[in-house]
Amino acid sequence: MRAPAPAYAPAGDTIEVARGAIGTALLDARERVGEVQLYVHRDGLVDAMIALRDTPGLEYQQLMEIAGVDYPERPERFDVVYNLLSLTRNHRIQVHVATDEEQPIPSVTGLWPVAGWLEREVYDLYGVLFTGNQDLRRILTDYGFRGHPLRKDFPMTGYTELRYSEEEKRVVYQPVQLAQDFRTFDFLSPWEGAGYVLPGDEKAAAPAGGPAVPQAKGAQTPLTADQIQKADAAGAPKQAPAASSEPYAKTTAESTADTGKGAPQSDATPKPGDPDVVPTKAGQNQ
Repeated sequence: MRAPAPAYAPAGDTIEVARGAIGTALLDARERVGEVQLYVHRDGLVDAMIALRDTPGLEYQQLMEIAGVDYPERPERFDVVYNLLSLTRNHRIQVHVATDEEQPIPSVTGLWPVAGWLEREVYDLYGVLFTGNQDLRRILTDYGFRGHPLRKDFPMTGYTELRYSEEEKRVVYQPVQLAQDFRTFDFLSPWEGAGYVLPGDEKAAAPAGGPAVPQAKGAQTPLTADQIQKADAAGAPKQAPAASSEPYAKTTAESTADTGKGAPQSDATPKPGDPDVVPTKAGQNQ
């Protein structure tokens, strides 16, 4: 029984066939982690793509993706990577083309119409130009967007910000205004402490003619013993009054005006009730 999918094509044979089919337009061919990477000059890109699509033994019928890569340190800072798929050989290949911000790359929309949208994405995000694309305009960013956001030198905050204006009752664009400056993070352990002194937090005497520096861990205090004793005496709480010598000192008030207690009676017999007071149901007088 035949396998439901064709066997995976070996990379070595693919490179040799591609060298013969592309010719001088092929600058380099590599195999990395099982993938074939072909580096083609931009002037010979279209002919190289036709060879990769139509040559027996290659037959990469489909263009799956076009990606961009930015290397700002290179003179030709951009790599445009074409990912091709061969359905008959069950194999994928990458074609790399280098360019800069001004030199355009020939469009492959005549070979694969889907390249029209994919080239627009690379143009929008990296600013790479393509000659032959009849509709080369932005596709992912908003109207009036300035710059290309996937370039390594594009600021993380962007150039403009979008917000709703209560005054104008509509969405407005305006230059980016940061609420505060970017903080300087030292990424030090909070237990170790930073190498600088925060304003108002000078914990050590400054050296002669120099700024104050934090005290080293385990260093002795710069105060003398007399200064420490005086500081302790000044901050000590006041002494509490001495306790009474009597075992049971009277602390209650003697005056009935202070306690609200009635005057003592000579006898403890019940007194007759007031005839004008009518008892309630609970037996209490009102």
